[in-house]
Amino acid sequence: MVVHNGIIENHEPLCEQLRERGYTFVTQTDTEVIAHLAHWEQRQQGGALFEVMQRVVGALRGAYGTVIMDIRDPSMLVAARSGSPLVIGRGIGENFLASDQLALLPVTRRFMFLEEGEIAEITRRTVRVWDQAGESVERPEIESQVKYDAGDKGLYRHYMQKEIFEQPQAIKNTLEGRFSHGEITLSELGDGADALLRQVQHVQIIACGTSYHSAMVSRYWFEAMAGVPCDVEIASEFRYRKPAMRPGSLLITLSQSGETADTLAALRLTKKALGYLGSLAICNVAGSSLVRESDMVLMTRAGTEIGVASTKAFTTQLTVLLMLVARIGHLRGMDQEIEEDIVHALQTLPSRIEQMLSLDKPIETLAEGFSDKHHALFLGRGDLYPIAMEGALKLKEISYIHAEAYAAGELKHGPLALIDADMPVIVIAPNNELLEKLKSNIEEVRARGGLLYVFAEQDAGFTASENMKIIPLPRVEQIVAPIFYTVPMQLLAYHISLIKGTDVDQPRNLAKSVTVE
Repeated sequence: MVVHNGIIENHEPLCEQLRERGYTFVTQTDTEVIAHLAHWEQRQQGGALFEVMQRVVGALRGAYGTVIMDIRDPSMLVAARSGSPLVIGRGIGENFLASDQLALLPVTRRFMFLEEGEIAEITRRTVRVWDQAGESVERPEIESQVKYDAGDKGLYRHYMQKEIFEQPQAIKNTLEGRFSHGEITLSELGDGADALLRQVQHVQIIACGTSYHSAMVSRYWFEAMAGVPCDVEIASEFRYRKPAMRPGSLLITLSQSGETADTLAALRLTKKALGYLGSLAICNVAGSSLVRESDMVLMTRAGTEIGVASTKAFTTQLTVLLMLVARIGHLRGMDQEIEEDIVHALQTLPSRIEQMLSLDKPIETLAEGFSDKHHALFLGRGDLYPIAMEGALKLKEISYIHAEAYAAGELKHGPLALIDADMPVIVIAPNNELLEKLKSNIEEVRARGGLLYVFAEQDAGFTASENMKIIPLPRVEQIVAPIFYTVPMQLLAYHISLIKGTDVDQPRNLAKSVTVE
């Protein structure tokens, strides 16, 4: 019996080889190759199950985690890790296997993490591990401090809804203990961190999906407030090109789970071939591969996130990134007034998010206008453009409505051709220095009969009309506007998905932790 997560890249030639040996395949999955290979190796050379697995792994190419069991001896499991995470949970008279410690937190807090290329033999009472060379190794047992706080959904219909409303408390947890005498201190980075951060002349951020959008926001912050050039790249692109590293560059990786395959591969690539000052992971799961393999770590402390579409993990990532911007800026001589503004904005942020959540009912009513819609366009400018991207992603993920995001100034370069009465246009319009420019972009949509939904501060000077609905929002400090404006995008996507009747917490074809390419 085989359980397998990942991709066996050479499964087709292996299939042909096994067919020639008399094996019949009854599925189209690459997993079946592992079962037949194990059976063949056991018949040919015999040996203990872990020895069989060592020979099987030698024939496989790809990124995967797999567990096999001989049905004649169900008291033993053998697991192998190759590019996809595996964690062993230790109990009393029982042991567990999973690809993520979150799955095991309800039953144990004691974990062993398999390293790349390792094989483990697990029984109820024993765990033995062998490395890539076939040598027996000891893996340390780690007691997790992660609090399993998911529980049930309580008064909420879905985990996603619960997690949206947990954001004020999650951000409070993120901020706790990271201020001292009006300054942001990130002492968990270690004794040598300040000396390293003073040397930073460039920041390279690598991430995927929602984490990529939080990185995009931080690019504006790093450059505008800390004066540090910043590049952001999708991990799956970064790892397959030949990047030229800038002098004095700090590598930052972002991942909710800390097991995102492409992000991990990109980190490992930089460690092998490139000379970054150091690597810093921003993550929500202590003990994850990304955390263990990075030089420095900042935990987001978002708590357990069950919904596949990330919400509180995103806003806490942004909170950590803004604190990091302030810390690097402080060490590089940032204007004290800017630092004070960041500190004040962060300290008031949880109450600002609570204000936004009070608009849940009006946004629920607004969502009714999307019942017959199949496409949507999101617009933003400056550091709100990535929030438009995040809003479009949330809508795609859970409602299955096709959605795109554009920097509003790009409208005339193509997207205006899409505008008609069936294309709702969601505009994020904070009262900042780009507001007048944004109003011009909105007029371009109005003139072509587009249906507009404008999320704007109450004093932004918008007037509702037949084809333009204004959603007035409370005032917010502009530094944290990207975090603040994320919340109505989450609520809008959530309520539209309810109308569409989709599975909010587990949308089709998606997984919470993307552990394969």
